[in-house]
Amino acid sequence: MRRERCAKIVATLGPSSTTEQRIRELAEAGVDVFRFNFSHGSHEDHAERFRIVRAIEKERQRPISCLMDLQGPKLRIGTFADGKVDLVAGRPFRLELNGGPGDVQAVQLPHPEIFKAIKPGTELLLDDGKIRLRVEKVTSESADTVVVTGGPLSNRKGVNVPNAVLPISALTPKDLNDLSFGMDMGFDWVALSFVQRPDDVAEARKLVVGRAAIMAKIEKPQAIDRLDEILELVDGIMVARGDLGVEMPPEVVPGLQKKIIRASREQGKPVIVATQMLESMIKAPAPTRAEASDVATAVFDGADAMMLSAESASGDYPVEAVQIMDRIIKTAERDPLYRTYLDAYHAQAQRTTADAITLAAGQVAHTMQAVAIVTYSTSGATTLRAARERPDRPIIGLITRMGTARKLALAWGVHPIFTGDAHSLDEMVDKARRYAVEAGFAQAGNCVVITAGLPFGTPGATNLLRIAWVT
Repeated sequence: MRRERCAKIVATLGPSSTTEQRIRELAEAGVDVFRFNFSHGSHEDHAERFRIVRAIEKERQRPISCLMDLQGPKLRIGTFADGKVDLVAGRPFRLELNGGPGDVQAVQLPHPEIFKAIKPGTELLLDDGKIRLRVEKVTSESADTVVVTGGPLSNRKGVNVPNAVLPISALTPKDLNDLSFGMDMGFDWVALSFVQRPDDVAEARKLVVGRAAIMAKIEKPQAIDRLDEILELVDGIMVARGDLGVEMPPEVVPGLQKKIIRASREQGKPVIVATQMLESMIKAPAPTRAEASDVATAVFDGADAMMLSAESASGDYPVEAVQIMDRIIKTAERDPLYRTYLDAYHAQAQRTTADAITLAAGQVAHTMQAVAIVTYSTSGATTLRAARERPDRPIIGLITRMGTARKLALAWGVHPIFTGDAHSLDEMVDKARRYAVEAGFAQAGNCVVITAGLPFGTPGATNLLRIAWVT
């Protein structure tokens, strides 16, 4: 079950990865987390893929995480009488709350919340930013704009409003239905789209009530402005670079990626870098050199995971994409400069017993040349603290809840193992030794560093550090 890397791989399931054989191949190639994109597919499709993943997990005896990615609000224009128009820069173009099929002069925009949020000077982006409009005049039912960037525009293209907080919930009626289904199925992570403010996360948390971990997709400029507040409420973060790159200038996205990763590491929350990582592999058997560098950069930055979207969901080479991402991550982590980059930043430890023990565990493991750090955890907090330090030794998480073990499959450097809790110090040491050997980390003569909490079974009570030798 041992992974020869610390960063994890998230792969999206879809038409190219829907059979049991293909999903098994993806797992064997290195997938740690399977993403279910609820913007596409029926509940029946997702249920069948979920069943397959759980069956493969049982066969492989390794926790596999399942992430449901909610669609969120989709803001779109209406239709055109001729299917599409060509907008010319400098010409007027009207957006109307109500109206029939559009033409080169106007089109319906059936979203009253947009008219409430925009004002003269606001820029609107259509069709993933290909069309840019500037608002000149606005009422509650219409907006007169000038075309800044023209081009072809067809039916029901998306609308982005970069510089305004829209008065809408991140959860649509479809999302609420999907979320209810996902919680009944037993998904481990819920990814929220269109997060603008902490309230969006709080709303979802009330509905999830602890049944899954919550991840916020950072794809709106407004979320960047309140990133620290959002981080306090979520269990993880996704850097959704595609939508973020539409709403913000592309040249600022690399810096934002680093900022989000560092902020997530500071709070010990897993962070995924997503979108267009190996985009060319949708149709090609090998990535570009720039794409390989992009993945490696996220590794050097200390991201917990990298995500494949269309590459594994609908591409021609889904398994090859996972295999190549696996190779890129391993190679980056073996680079002589890797630890230099990773050690350039460490989260500020809090004045708590748990943080002191966890920080010491990494130092002791390095000094003793231990083969692994073994953490006992129920809630996962102890193990995530260890991962936050980015130690130079692998982390074996002995987890007493299967749901927690699956959630931790996403965390950097963590090799989660579902097991019962220890009831004595001797049993704790024996289990740590045995699992380190069985998982392929240790052999006779090696030592492991163990962290746990006394009394056993108390969540978040890390207060013990032990060195044990494998005999």
